[in-house]
Amino acid sequence: MYAIIRAGGKQHKVAKGDVIEIELVKGDKDTLEFTPLLVVDDKGNAKTSRADLSKARVTAKVLGEAKGPKVEVMKYRNKTGYRRNTGHRQRYTSVQISDIKLTAGRSKTTDEKEQEEES
Repeated sequence: MYAIIRAGGKQHKVAKGDVIEIELVKGDKDTLEFTPLLVVDDKGNAKTSRADLSKARVTAKVLGEAKGPKVEVMKYRNKTGYRRNTGHRQRYTSVQISDIKLTAGRSKTTDEKEQEEES
């Protein structure tokens, strides 16, 4: 089973156990939840309707932060003495996909449990 999720303006194809790097997530969070754009089960059946996907959840465990490769930018204009050097390193959050659920499991409240016991 795999899913397509959106994180940081990009889409990622993920399966259970995958480790991916997404745009930096601020705050101290241990787990993240994503609503998938597409879910394909083991039989090859794709779920694309909004009604099915609104119930589906992809949970991920935050592993840590990392920096990407350094990108160097040089601006140069011939015969004018104009030179500029700048650099940039993008920061990422590493996450491991814990689970892909097609239906969000709703826990039963105490009232619902009591009603089942009475029946």
